[in-house]
Parts: sequence; structure tokens; C-alpha cells
Amino acid sequence: MTFTIGIDSGSTATKGILLEDGIIRRRFLCPTPFRPADAINEGWETLRAGLETRPFLTLTGYGRQLVDFADKQVTEISCHGLGARLLAPATRTVIDIGGQDSKVIQLDRDGNLCDFLMNDKCAAGTGRFLEVISRTLGASVEQLDAITDGVTPHAITSMCTVFAESEVISLRSTGVPPEAILAGVVNAMARRSANFIGRLSAQGPLLFTGGVSHCAAFARMLESHVGMAVHTHPDAQFAGAIGAALIGQRQRKRG
Repeated sequence: MTFTIGIDSGSTATKGILLEDGIIRRRFLCPTPFRPADAINEGWETLRAGLETRPFLTLTGYGRQLVDFADKQVTEISCHGLGARLLAPATRTVIDIGGQDSKVIQLDRDGNLCDFLMNDKCAAGTGRFLEVISRTLGASVEQLDAITDGVTPHAITSMCTVFAESEVISLRSTGVPPEAILAGVVNAMARRSANFIGRLSAQGPLLFTGGVSHCAAFARMLESHVGMAVHTHPDAQFAGAIGAALIGQRQRKRG
């Protein structure tokens, strides 16, 4: 048996996976605290608890260099494509939308990285943007699917977090229903993501990963803008951690 652990230290959430010969055995998920190293330590101890031998640990994400006990550190781009292929083996394009960045990854038929684009300079189109706007309207991201179900989106003109928040407040003061504003925000984000995907001339199958992938309304609107089926997976938020664990598995086998 080969046990490996991958931990993805993200800006808003820390994800961890224990793999046994390519099979997911344990998952770890917690909000990234003020000291991200604390979450990495907690994930490491939780995932390896009770194992007789020390698993190979691979770290990825923003906090990957914050602890000194990892066996390997790798970039997110290297991990997300691998993780996506484990979840959906036919995947050719990955759109990952996390707390503070978004990325599109293009894979060849064998799952090798061909090209990628990453936006980590602006909060627009990220989970943080969605969280800020939802909070402005007295809702949470977890409520978006229920709130926006069957609602016609109201047009949102600004995708800058600061200006969008002001626009949302202005729309609300003129009587626009909050559910229509939220649907409009999700739709604007989905349209922006579709344009992002289009810059790589991406082809399907397309897998939607990251924390925002739990929002079915976003996936549905993204599908309408991108012009191809958008797939997701219950473990889509763990794609980076899965890929990290797979890299550790390969490293251990090369031994």
C-alpha cells in the first residue's frame, strides 16, 4: 500500500486528501485561518492519523512554503490538471474558481498540460467577489442556488468588487429585488469566466472545480455562455489537493 497526502493551502480554504494507491481514503477541509500554517498542520495530523508509516506529503497553494516538513512543494497549475483527470478522466479543460483567483487549464488527450491562464491580480470573478456581494444583500454563497432559482438576472455593469458593491446598493435602493441582483451578479461572473475560457480556445469535456463549483446556478449560467457542457464533481473543490497527492504517489514510486 502506498499512502500519499496532498494539501492545498488556499487563500480562503485549506483542502487535504489522503490517497491509497490512487484511491481517495480521507478528506480534510477547513477555512484558512489568520495563520495558514495552523491549518496545514491540522490537515497533516488529521489525514495521517493511525497510519503505521509516514505518508509522502506534497503541498500546493498559496501557503505551500509556510511549513518545513513537506516532502515536495508544487504549483497549483501542476496539480489541478492531474486532480481533474482523476475525477473525470476525459477532461480536456479545467476552469477553477477559488477564493481569490481563477484559472483555466488546457490538457491534451493524455492529460498533459498544454496551456493555462491565471487571474490572481483582481478579485472580480472569484469566490471572494461572490461572497462580498452576497453579504451586501444579506445572503450567503451557500444560499445562492435557492435564492436565484428561476429568477431572471438583472444586468450588472461593473465587475470591480468596489464598484459592483456600490452598484448593488444603488440597485437595491431603486427597488430591484435582491434575488434578481444576485442572479445578475452570478450571470456576470459566469460571462466573464466564459470569456476567460474562450481566450484559450478551450475544448470539452470541461470540468468546473474550486469552491465556487458548488454553486449550481453558476455552473448552469457558465454553460449557457461557454457553449459546451460544464461538468463538476462532488470532490471538485479538492482537485488541487488530489493532484498534489498524485504527484507524491509518482515521486514515491520512483523512490
